[in-house]
Amino acid sequence: MKNMEMVNRTLVAEFILIGFTDDPVIQVLLFGLFFSVYLITLLGNMGIILIIWISPALQTPMYFFLSHLSFTDLCYSSVITPNMLANFLKQKKSISVMGCAAQMYFFASLATIENLLLAVMAYDRYVAICHPLLYSTIMRSRICLQLVIMVYTCGYSTALIHTVLTVRLNFCGSNLINHFYCDVPPVLSLACVNAYQSKAVIFALAILLGTGSLLVTLMSYTYIIVTILGISSSRGRRKAFSTCASHFTAVGLFYVTVLFIYLRPPSSYSETQNKVVSVFYAIVIPMLNPMIYSLRNREVKEAFGKVAMNNR
Repeated sequence: MKNMEMVNRTLVAEFILIGFTDDPVIQVLLFGLFFSVYLITLLGNMGIILIIWISPALQTPMYFFLSHLSFTDLCYSSVITPNMLANFLKQKKSISVMGCAAQMYFFASLATIENLLLAVMAYDRYVAICHPLLYSTIMRSRICLQLVIMVYTCGYSTALIHTVLTVRLNFCGSNLINHFYCDVPPVLSLACVNAYQSKAVIFALAILLGTGSLLVTLMSYTYIIVTILGISSSRGRRKAFSTCASHFTAVGLFYVTVLFIYLRPPSSYSETQNKVVSVFYAIVIPMLNPMIYSLRNREVKEAFGKVAMNNR
């Protein structure tokens, strides 16, 4: 029996990513579309990181966290998009088991980091608006650095658990992944053994981190809204709201798509629908975030303007 299990382990040496379509014409069109999106993502997020790094006016906790969000989005998209683009041009869309595990690990870690960073940024806005006199004391540079280190540590450690619980299973049947990247749920569905324990632990961790960060975000914005409504002047309310409008938009986009994918009941699961939504949160959102934070943020637009004027 043990020998048979070892044979079964070696049967699947690679996975095949089904992707979106087998039509070569549509694949070329999708390549052009996603290549353009990826290029905008790279330029936008690198631009945000650079402008925060060189602009003295943006050396604040809010923009310190934003630079890490942009870095995460940059890596987040890069884990998925280059391999997806290459597959559009290849006849055999294969990925090794170890390559699949690596993609799962980095994608899960960066998704967790982005989730936690959004919660930290919500807390930062809560302190800035609800306790402005204590802001410089509470959000000291050392505290901000510790928060970021905690976020990265939590993201990489929980992703390691997800990945180990997935790749330790036997894959002895189909090696076709009905997705355009190695995500945990579709890979788990290919296991030829009962993956209930792995699924339960992974789901519990996702619920713990997801609901925990979501609660921090919701509580922060509840206090923020109450505080803003209590401001007597309409100008003061607009100014206070403008400092968190961009972040609120980014939070809404991220949580709506992620919760839709991972917290739906199994009976409503649709592989095609899942791929479409995954495109949005894994590829489109990393492109949109720099636009959200630059087009709707006066300080960032002014910093971009000053840099442009200095380079003339």
